[in-house]
Amino acid sequence: METSDRAGRGILAAAGVLFPDGQGRVLVVRLPYDRKHPVAVPGGGWEPADRSPRETAAREIAEELGFTPRLGPLACVDWALSPSRPPIVAYLYWGEPLTAEQVAAIRPDAAEVGGWVWLTAEEAAHALPPRLSRRVTACLRAPRTAGPLELEDSRPVGHTLDELAADGPVPEYTGLAAVPGLGAATGTGPAGAQPPESPEPLEPLEPPMDRDTYYATRPRIRAKARALFTDADGRVLLVRLRPWSDPDEQYWTLPGGGVEADRETPRTAARREIREELGWEVEPGRLLALDWQPGAAAGPGANPATGRDTAVLVYLYDGGTVSEELLGSIALQEQELVEWRLCAPTEARALLRGPSWDRVAAALAARERAAGPAELVGGQAELVGGQAVGDRPAGEDWGHAERDH
Repeated sequence: METSDRAGRGILAAAGVLFPDGQGRVLVVRLPYDRKHPVAVPGGGWEPADRSPRETAAREIAEELGFTPRLGPLACVDWALSPSRPPIVAYLYWGEPLTAEQVAAIRPDAAEVGGWVWLTAEEAAHALPPRLSRRVTACLRAPRTAGPLELEDSRPVGHTLDELAADGPVPEYTGLAAVPGLGAATGTGPAGAQPPESPEPLEPLEPPMDRDTYYATRPRIRAKARALFTDADGRVLLVRLRPWSDPDEQYWTLPGGGVEADRETPRTAARREIREELGWEVEPGRLLALDWQPGAAAGPGANPATGRDTAVLVYLYDGGTVSEELLGSIALQEQELVEWRLCAPTEARALLRGPSWDRVAAALAARERAAGPAELVGGQAELVGGQAVGDRPAGEDWGHAERDH
């Protein structure tokens, strides 16, 4: 149910990359304009012309470090709420381990990157700001087979709790003090190279704009949270929206609606929407799919149903198998919904519009494997090396050079 024009609006989006080396370390950079939290992983903010967060990550690496990366699977998605800024959804990808030749070819943009260095997981945990530290540490600690991880405020939720504690130990944040030389060197050279013995301290650059102005000028996305319920025969529960104008219009969808971005996470939104639309008090299960719906600026093929002014991110959760008793207790939200129906996959495919069926099909397939959500763009699986991310050979390692536990 969409409660207001603000529902699901006002969300910032960003994407970063974890580049490992042969010693199990990751690449971090110094932000020359950030006095408070100068150490980060490479990446940056989504732009409306980016077709997906994966494209955002590749563009940001090319702009910041001067090369086009080969990106592997999605490591995690993190939804972070804060009273001092808009909510942010952050995608973090595994990058292909860099060769010595690639490292030697790094050409940082001095306005964006003031230095870079390889850090162990423990060093990165101390150098990165707390929320980013928790996000990166979760990716480094969890087995690759569990990815992509689902995080809220960089803490495990959903299936990620099967691998990591909800509140693990929090390393002391020391920032640049944990990275000798990064505050002074413009680069640390190839993997394994040491910083200068007597580096000259660098004065931080003036930020291009103050924090509030930055947030005010950044593009926003919207988000929706939906749930996949099936009965014992595998039929999918669909609901029909009440027409706004044409009484004969039939628009079917999965239960769910807009995330009230300034006050709730997608999981909370899914729980609320299920209660409001169906009258059920149920806890959303595993996150099955993340479907990024590009806006018009990303190309002429943008789906008008998503709202062409911006991108829309759909979180699709597993509602599980529902009993006849629970189905008999459905109390539809009559202001928004006209009817509900259990549909065999062939019927559901005929009723759902655009990428909606593709999203449902991907979610049904994700139910059959013990891993994180499918990464989708317009209902279609993102590809790595010509293969859908979830179909890559299990032994191919994009992240843990030392271990995969």
